[in-house]
Amino acid sequence: MPETVLTQRDLNRALLARQMLLEREKASAVEVVERLAGMQGQQPRPPFVGLWSRISEFDADELRNAYHARTIVRATLMRATLHVISARHYHQLRMPLQPMLTAGLRAVLRQRAEGIDLPDLLQRARAHFEKGPSTFGDLRAALASHFPDLDERAMGYTVRLNLPLVMVPDESTWAFPANAKFTMADVWLGKNPDEGEDPRELVRAYLAAFGPAAAADMQAWSGLGGMQGVFNGMRDELVTFRDDRKRELFDLPGAPRPPADTPAPIRFLPDFDNIVLAHADRRRIIAEEFRPRVVTKNLLVLATFLVDGFAAGIWKIERKRKAATLTLSPFEPINKKQLAAVTEEGEQLMRFVEPEAESYDLQVDTSA
Repeated sequence: MPETVLTQRDLNRALLARQMLLEREKASAVEVVERLAGMQGQQPRPPFVGLWSRISEFDADELRNAYHARTIVRATLMRATLHVISARHYHQLRMPLQPMLTAGLRAVLRQRAEGIDLPDLLQRARAHFEKGPSTFGDLRAALASHFPDLDERAMGYTVRLNLPLVMVPDESTWAFPANAKFTMADVWLGKNPDEGEDPRELVRAYLAAFGPAAAADMQAWSGLGGMQGVFNGMRDELVTFRDDRKRELFDLPGAPRPPADTPAPIRFLPDFDNIVLAHADRRRIIAEEFRPRVVTKNLLVLATFLVDGFAAGIWKIERKRKAATLTLSPFEPINKKQLAAVTEEGEQLMRFVEPEAESYDLQVDTSA
């Protein structure tokens, strides 16, 4: 029997359903973060906006409280970038990502890593963190005092990608200051991550959040190589499809794949949202000609808004005194009906992001 071919709209609606963007759901922050297989957390505010777009009547205090309750953590994970993830998933998925972190470390440091005795360095770093949470600036200074002939930034990066560390929240608006402190994961969570580098559970979590997907898509999201062999070894528990480029796509048998004509509401996605980063072929969420508008040359990933399920433009909110302004920069003209829907959702977003503002304004920038 020939494999079913999924169109880009089929894949879009499957992605939106798993990302809880077809309708907001009544679920806890922990449940949603787990269903999303973690959320990109390069900056502290975006996960709050991402949850606001997905959870019915989301209150920012819920995520703040989860950080302090240690049921959600912020740590270096997929693609060697900061992510927000449930404590359960952190324990389960941290070590399967270590081969990617190790390879990434070698690729970045190259000769700068010469002379580093990894066991000795990590022992020194552990001893530093055992004294209490620390910023990486303080860690680098401490390491430089022990290893004065080595590159202190190379040592810091080596520690970041080898030791299981989590960030320590505080009372900042978005739960973390710009220069947040780190601590050992076993100290913060009471135990070390689960042992073993078997990536199959990582594959299941990925497909539940982003499938159907090819092995190359999984690699783009995780940073891990060699995923085709892992997918091949899991064929007995997965189903397969083809896309319009004849790529083989894998999926969990019971995962949602709603019809391509399922209505999709206006949604605002924050900076760095994984939905625009989690596939090698991103046409299911953003047209290829618009990608350079979202992922900048200095590797920022700008906030986007969705119209009919696809990225239709970028947005930003600025606050001056008591006035908040949401600026939309559409990729293409949007009609009056769509603009009215974007405006309604955008006004609610402004009130969430800037609750203390006294006035709110929405502007459309068509100059780009």
